[in-house]
Amino acid sequence: MNRNFQGKTVVITGACRGIGAGIAARFARDGANLVMVSNDRRVFETAERLQAEEGGDILPVQADVTDEAEVADLYARAAAKFGTIDVSIQNAGVITIAPFDKMPKADFEKVLAVNTTGVWLCCREAAKYMVKQQSGSLINTSSGQGRQGFIYTPHYAASKMGVIGITQSLAHELAPWNITVNAFCPGIIESEMWDYNDRMWGEILSSERKQYGKGELMAEWVEGIPLKRAGQPQDVAGLVAFLASDDARYITGQTINVDGGLIMS
Repeated sequence: MNRNFQGKTVVITGACRGIGAGIAARFARDGANLVMVSNDRRVFETAERLQAEEGGDILPVQADVTDEAEVADLYARAAAKFGTIDVSIQNAGVITIAPFDKMPKADFEKVLAVNTTGVWLCCREAAKYMVKQQSGSLINTSSGQGRQGFIYTPHYAASKMGVIGITQSLAHELAPWNITVNAFCPGIIESEMWDYNDRMWGEILSSERKQYGKGELMAEWVEGIPLKRAGQPQDVAGLVAFLASDDARYITGQTINVDGGLIMS
């Protein structure tokens, strides 16, 4: 068992399910002190289950990453409990899907608020502790849509492209304090979010092209992946653990695809 993160404090937003829960499980196995954050109360159940399975010390926190006061409080609680903030993974994200002429402005603003502003707020707060320590790792969740926008989700594409810009900018600014800042772009990863994506895109495209049943659209997209399978949360977690480790100490400002070869850039 890898215990590279023994005694390290790792904060993960969007941690109650999907990719975030998979990342949390990896760091729990690797010995980290975990702070699992979500706006969803299910984070407490996920943390309790993970602690029973893997042991370790886990602090679940319900917080809204778009709320400055709540973000400041969650990092203060993490530092008070564990003493340091060594790694912060900005993974909270939302998506809605609709033709652009039917998309409410409120949906556009919410997606950017969570996916982009929330990343910036968490990085800003985590960095306060990392600057004092003269070390740390910030890891941000972008998306395949951070590389290439997809139909019916211009706000999501904009939000995830913004994450890459934030990552590169902060990598320059925080380098003097030995803080690395990187991002990753998941592709088609089996999770609750992709269940929603498959259903909503399928409904819209069924009205325009052909009829899609449950899972059929996702299967069609998977055909375009060289490795011919959807990813699993643990596929993403392996990359994130590497970026947070000492093995990646000379890597900063980078955005890495984890998508089975779907987008090669």
